[in-house]
Amino acid sequence: MIKEIVHDQILLSQVAEPATAEDAAVAQDLVDTMNSLEDCACLAANQIGVNKAIVAYEQKGHVFVLYNPKIMAGMKPFKTMEGCLSLETTSNVKRFQTVRVAFQELVGDQLVPRTRTFQDWTAQCVQHGIDHCQGKLV
Repeated sequence: MIKEIVHDQILLSQVAEPATAEDAAVAQDLVDTMNSLEDCACLAANQIGVNKAIVAYEQKGHVFVLYNPKIMAGMKPFKTMEGCLSLETTSNVKRFQTVRVAFQELVGDQLVPRTRTFQDWTAQCVQHGIDHCQGKLV
């Protein structure tokens, strides 16, 4: 289901609760909402009004979902300006060109632990989504 983007800074500033396999419908709502938007590279569950640690990101025309993502390591820090669908301004942020992320993936009806290294634009998008899960507004 396509959801409205949340602009409520009180909700967006809360640390997300851990996601479970029962949150698959939330993940699907993230995917549906992302697919309905132009120029949307990533979206976190709190941006559609659900305080769960779920991030969707786009890579090469496909949307992927991370449950409970956490940055394990970052390399090659840089500063950049980022916009956000939930905020009307841009922010100056520190990002890493390469990040190693631990997360869970829904396989069948189970969450399975995974790790993956992201680079460049995708790394920046995933970091932005993880910031949302941590209640950071950027």
